[in-house]
Amino acid sequence: MSTPAGAAGLIPIRLAGPTGPAPVGAVELHLVDPSRTDPWSGQPREVMVTVTYPAADVRGRAMLPWLPSGAERALKARFGGAVDGYALPETHSADRAPVRPGRRPVLLHSPGYNSDRAFNTLVIEELASWGYVVVAVDHPYDSGEVEFPDGRVIVNRPDDASHDARTAAVAVRAADLRFVLDQLTVLQRGGNPDVEGRPLPTGLHGMLDLTRVGAFGHSRGGAASAAVMYLDERVRAGIDLDGALYGPVVEHGLDRPFLLMDTAVHDGLNQDGSWPPFWARLSDWHRCLRLADADHNCFTDIVAIAPQVPESVRKTLQVGTIPAHRAVAAVRATVRAFFDLQLRGRPGAGHLLWGASPRYPEVHYIAG
Repeated sequence: MSTPAGAAGLIPIRLAGPTGPAPVGAVELHLVDPSRTDPWSGQPREVMVTVTYPAADVRGRAMLPWLPSGAERALKARFGGAVDGYALPETHSADRAPVRPGRRPVLLHSPGYNSDRAFNTLVIEELASWGYVVVAVDHPYDSGEVEFPDGRVIVNRPDDASHDARTAAVAVRAADLRFVLDQLTVLQRGGNPDVEGRPLPTGLHGMLDLTRVGAFGHSRGGAASAAVMYLDERVRAGIDLDGALYGPVVEHGLDRPFLLMDTAVHDGLNQDGSWPPFWARLSDWHRCLRLADADHNCFTDIVAIAPQVPESVRKTLQVGTIPAHRAVAAVRATVRAFFDLQLRGRPGAGHLLWGASPRYPEVHYIAG
């Protein structure tokens, strides 16, 4: 567990809870793919996953930490002591809470380069509170800090920033997501894919509607979401939050719905060489939206954490000038509106996807 907020005089960092009607539960899974060799370690590829879902009852349950203790120490070390006096947040996800009955659409989530699967907790918990199962995947050596049940912490191994290296890393991520989707099929059929065989939440078997699968990610995770859609038709809709694209999907596009969302800093359709060819080859529903007054990390929990940490740290976090609570609300609403439309056939929030919502004026229409 991470250090409890306020313990030993630490300054607590807090994240807003979800707004949906259901409380939220979560379970962590350790998955190993014996069919693939990890290109960084030479061992069978392994990933850590958090499955977040609508819960039936969270009373008496501990909330999962935003990061486990070893990963928290590794993250703080990145900042050279500047945030050692702060307690990282707990989530609003009750550990292994029983599942609220019902068949739920499933969303795969991939974080940004050198980021962790926890970094989009605000969006993930929001989606779960409105009835989705969100499966967030850490990609060891490419993610930031990945802690395994035996206490090992794998930190990011920087790539050489070349196009080929990034393309290769995105391909590994896409393979990770396909493997996780395979393991969710095992789970749905009553198996337990967790390597340690740890108990699963009551009711988790049978709740996954694997005919309604989406994928979304931030930065490199957005590239992975597009890449896995190109490779695997089980993924019916996807979102790229401010990420350059890599691999064959750039030249071939997609035949299923896809949403691009950027910032003026990125200006993907004009300044990112990967977006125009991809855009030109999207043959189903597609749109490009923009988050106003934002910078790259406004699509993540970092935008909410930034105002709570020292100015010396805040200015390095790429959060723009948009108020944190407005960024969180707009991104949560946009991601949910897209998947409600594409996986649930609910067009009610369509005006938001046109950048025409008076409730979320920060969301601007660019193209599509």
